[in-house]
Amino acid sequence: MSELSLFFAQNAACDTTEDFVVSQRFKDKEGSAVAWKLRSMTEDENQECRKAATRKIKGKNGVYTTDIDPNEYMAKLMTSSVVHPDLRNAELQRSYGVMGAESLLRKMLLPGEFAALGERVQALNGFATDMNELVDEVKN
Repeated sequence: MSELSLFFAQNAACDTTEDFVVSQRFKDKEGSAVAWKLRSMTEDENQECRKAATRKIKGKNGVYTTDIDPNEYMAKLMTSSVVHPDLRNAELQRSYGVMGAESLLRKMLLPGEFAALGERVQALNGFATDMNELVDEVKN
């Protein structure tokens, strides 16, 4: 096997999935905390999240600039990485009185839980820097 063949698609590790206990508040019948299933994503999926969190702002002389909402970007990364529970499930969203996966995630979790999930999702997707550094990099 040549050195280059190590990089062929069939030799690359597939998406990484892992279980992560986001909160001790969600318990199964035995009273154990239920783990959420998380997955890694591709750069194409990351670009979709970034694009969805980007808005155009009209500046001086009618010139538009783009701005990424870091909170929205992070929420989109998180919802894209959560496999279970299904955050796009309409019944689950109705139970919390919200519409949309990002709104559901914000309603379901306490602030510390939301932050812990965000950190785990970033690590799972290979981000070794904190979110502020990541957003600065994306802007440039």
